[in-house]
Amino acid sequence: MALSNTAVPIYYGRFRDAVMNGEIPVCKEIEMEMHRIDDLIANPGVYYDDQAINGWIEYCENELTLTDGSDLHLLDSFKLWGEQVFAWFYFEERNVYEPSKDGHGGRYVKKTVKRRLTKKQYLIVARGAAKSMYASCIQSYYLNIDTSTTHQITTAPTMKQAEEVLSPIRTAITRARGPLFKFLTEGSIQNTTGSKANRCKLASTKKGIENFLTGSLLEIRPMSIDKLQGLRCKVATVDEWLYGDVREDPIGALEQSAAKGESDYLIVAISSEGTVRNGSGDNIKMELMKILKGEYINPHVSIWYYKLDSIDEVNDPEMWVKANPNLGKTVDYEAYHLDVERAEKAPAARNDILAKRFGIPMEGYTYYFTYEETIPHRKREYDGLPCALGGDLSQGDDFCSFTFMFPLPRGEFGIKTRNYISSLTLKKLPGAMRQKYEEFMEEGSLVVLDGTVLDMMEVYEDLDNHIVERGYDVRCFGYDPYNAKEFIARYESENGPFGIEKVIQGAKTESVPLGELKKLSEEQMLLFDERLMSFAMGNCITLEDTNGNRKLYKKRYEQKIDAVAAMMDAYIAYKLNKDAFE
Repeated sequence: MALSNTAVPIYYGRFRDAVMNGEIPVCKEIEMEMHRIDDLIANPGVYYDDQAINGWIEYCENELTLTDGSDLHLLDSFKLWGEQVFAWFYFEERNVYEPSKDGHGGRYVKKTVKRRLTKKQYLIVARGAAKSMYASCIQSYYLNIDTSTTHQITTAPTMKQAEEVLSPIRTAITRARGPLFKFLTEGSIQNTTGSKANRCKLASTKKGIENFLTGSLLEIRPMSIDKLQGLRCKVATVDEWLYGDVREDPIGALEQSAAKGESDYLIVAISSEGTVRNGSGDNIKMELMKILKGEYINPHVSIWYYKLDSIDEVNDPEMWVKANPNLGKTVDYEAYHLDVERAEKAPAARNDILAKRFGIPMEGYTYYFTYEETIPHRKREYDGLPCALGGDLSQGDDFCSFTFMFPLPRGEFGIKTRNYISSLTLKKLPGAMRQKYEEFMEEGSLVVLDGTVLDMMEVYEDLDNHIVERGYDVRCFGYDPYNAKEFIARYESENGPFGIEKVIQGAKTESVPLGELKKLSEEQMLLFDERLMSFAMGNCITLEDTNGNRKLYKKRYEQKIDAVAAMMDAYIAYKLNKDAFE
């Protein structure tokens, strides 16, 4: 079959039939992508070419090997993804320079040029779906089949991670199972002065993997914008862009630099779901969701976003294929069963397993509080009740937290929090995080004060007005001494020295109260109703020493746990001043 603007793609057609017949369950994001592909089929300006995809499949199955050297047989999912990359085309009119017949001068002529449609492919799929092998197949194809001189790069959060894309190609070179690789690897790489016919045409060198026939190079680059800018690469693969704590957008940098030299560039971004929020990955996902929903039309982007639709489906093994289409082929069901059991028994690993195995993104690494413990309770007010106040002012230029603990009957505690940031901090937030902060501002748990850094006196006055307005009866105040000197001096002069407790951070003071707060949260006795508190508890990581003593780990500047630190200070002050509440 030649180019057709009405044909249904072969492998997508088979996949769609299987989905329609109920053989393959899919999540709503994949369903949205299927609608986008149906739109391409219906679009008369877009053409499908089955020879392009079948050529890639034949090359991979005849020449390539797995990392361990065994023969490669392409999975159905690879064919489906590859079809989106290779098989769609459109035509555009361009001014092309045509030299004159006598060789002197020339002129620009309008010509219709065939272009590959897909410029970027995003693949978000669970761990163990052989994503890196897919990237390797695409890189190898361009390196050895494309006759132009191409610069290809692969990048990942660490250089060793990026090696995973190159290692199957190195194995294929060593094995040389197909006729093309036998020809390309014939001869010696040491032969630099003798006949070129006796030289090796494809070899793994210290630069990367080089094809000496075309002068093409596939190399590893670090995942940082200054190392990726200005490249004229034709093909780039980005591995684990959602998983690492990546603050910059490597895909945007690659796209801008690739577009200046190549109109037929390709960027394949593969990753499993991450547990680190508020990185650049969340902003990219928001953009991808807009494309999938049709709010933003971009036919040059292919998106395969595999995940479970809800957390309830974790208990249904038949639904796991939604998160990993290669389940049973590249990873055993048993591995998933073991991980589900582990998630139930070890709450610390739960969020990582939900994200990496089932594509359900979670807030932070919640190593300390489980997901159930971070769900806000129903709305309650504690106006006029006695309480303990905790303050964490340690980041004066950023987050400043105060938490109120109201002792209630039956040993429960009502929790309210009030936090302050400067307007400059708010301005600098990335998009996904800005949205979250606006939710907090809406519910009243976050207050933005004008200025570059927080003025502690302004914070004091706002907090004091808030306490008076609500009629809170503050009977003790626990504080972290760092950066709190003038605040405490004013508090003491206005409220007297009684009940003010200094809480020095460290395992010695934190271990016991943290353990007790954990027990209270497990029994659902910390009654918080604010999403900011839920967010802070979700970000809590604790460090444990060899004696089992714990302390809060402020791992990242961006992962806000200050409200929990303030709650701990309030709890310590409450314990030291219990008689004030009798």
